[in-house]
Amino acid sequence: MKKAGLFVAFLILALLAVFGFRYYTQNFGNNVAKEGYVLIPHNAGLNQIIDSISPYLKDKSKFSQVAKAKKLGEFYNAGRYKIKSGTGNSDLVNMIKAGNQTENSFRIGDFDDVYQMIGKVTKKTEIDSLQFVKGFSKIADSKNLSTPEDLKTYFFIDTYNFFWTVKPEEFFKKFEKQYLEFWTAERVQKEKDLNLNRDQIYALASIVFKESGGKPDEMKTIAGIYLNRYHKGMKLQSDPTVIYAVNKASNYSKKIKRVYFKDLKQKSPYNTYANTGIPPGPICMVDKNSVDAVLNAQKNDFIFMCADPNRLGFHRFTDNAAEHAINARDYQNWLNSHQIK
Repeated sequence: MKKAGLFVAFLILALLAVFGFRYYTQNFGNNVAKEGYVLIPHNAGLNQIIDSISPYLKDKSKFSQVAKAKKLGEFYNAGRYKIKSGTGNSDLVNMIKAGNQTENSFRIGDFDDVYQMIGKVTKKTEIDSLQFVKGFSKIADSKNLSTPEDLKTYFFIDTYNFFWTVKPEEFFKKFEKQYLEFWTAERVQKEKDLNLNRDQIYALASIVFKESGGKPDEMKTIAGIYLNRYHKGMKLQSDPTVIYAVNKASNYSKKIKRVYFKDLKQKSPYNTYANTGIPPGPICMVDKNSVDAVLNAQKNDFIFMCADPNRLGFHRFTDNAAEHAINARDYQNWLNSHQIK
């Protein structure tokens, strides 16, 4: 009788061990075959979620069973989720239910306009570019601005992290906060001392950024040159503004690398060869260094600058027109020798 009782107890324990092992492996055992990212949109059904994640799983059916048991189809959060090696079905389901998505990095570059940025960023968001433009239009309108392009000054060149599900309002808030933090009382005072408005500061900063190639080495020197020209009532005569004017006129379908005399006649308020004064706004998005370079411009007597063919990425500076003509000729000869058109 005792042996029979022991046998029954052993049998029960064995069955519990078998079912316990099955339960553990189904819920907590590694079911990830390969790592990757899954995009789960809003209004996704359970089958869509399972189909999206299945390419990364060892056993789709086990995940499906756990997902149904935990009612994943009823309670989930849209997002971009990283599928990590060693993860069990229960943790995968809980991650999606909790909305523990992984951010995506995005680089704000020296985009010509806000629309170019939107086109790039929406490749990494659930919302398409049209919806983003509509969202930015509402933001611009709330600030009494005409178009999303008028928001350009809020964006600094850098790398940022965003969720795939980010909305235009959330996206912009991050940059607005950064913009407000950047414009400290000290910088505002320097802005007043220059006797320039914010749009003029950013316009000059964009010229400085383009002329310097984004390298901080010469930024303050270049800023000093353009402020000298401006205060003397001279035309700024910045090649990047001509390039921007030509590209903008073609809706950025025409990209030019070298400025010719015919380009200098391009009709545009941004063309500083055709117009005196500072352009109405920036010709590209800028970084913080270029704005600070304008606010802390070097006090010098330079009027002219020309790319230095012997030190690519740097310039020759002078206050002498004859010397500048020699520098310009050297650079033109270098362009011709390298067949840059």
